[in-house]
Amino acid sequence: MKLVVVSAGLTQPSSTRLLADRLTEAVAQRAEVEVRVVELRDLAVDIANNFVTGFPNTRLREVVEAVTQADGLVVVTPIFSGSYSGLFKSFFDVIDNGALAGKPVLIAATGGTPRHSLALEHALRPLFAYLRAVVVPTAVYAAAEDWGSAGSHGRDPFTDGLGERIARAAQELADLLSHRAPREPEEEAVVPFEQQLAALRPVE
Repeated sequence: MKLVVVSAGLTQPSSTRLLADRLTEAVAQRAEVEVRVVELRDLAVDIANNFVTGFPNTRLREVVEAVTQADGLVVVTPIFSGSYSGLFKSFFDVIDNGALAGKPVLIAATGGTPRHSLALEHALRPLFAYLRAVVVPTAVYAAAEDWGSAGSHGRDPFTDGLGERIARAAQELADLLSHRAPREPEEEAVVPFEQQLAALRPVE
């Protein structure tokens, strides 16, 4: 199964990409997935040009196809002014509003303070509901203080605080992916025309 991870972090390295990597690792522990990570920072100019010209260039079109054809998505954005970043929203504006219908999506975000955690529920979840995706129940928000607690003092970051939320969300996405496992199309037998005619002739 193909899992595409969309990270809207602007710096390098970024806490947004770090959270994306943590989530990806947790999902990969629970489902057999082929992972592709998309850094929206690298596509900023392409996305802007799409709004000016009305057409995605080759590189952006290829990424959009990867996202729409994936079996599932992990999407992570920094929170600015109480909502997802403009770059994050602009990328998903490029995608047709029916292209993600039924697709399992894990939503996550990073921010400087826990007060912005509700942005996942009042901004990201409605966005992907509009795109008709299937969003996992657990959304993951990582504030600056979460990075200090997860994995500190020798604790496993996947069993405490942030790690617990990551593990729960990853399991929910893995469960959805398992129910969406691609099936091999059944090949229809092609009956030669002569045999079809023979079948219509009366038996003597």
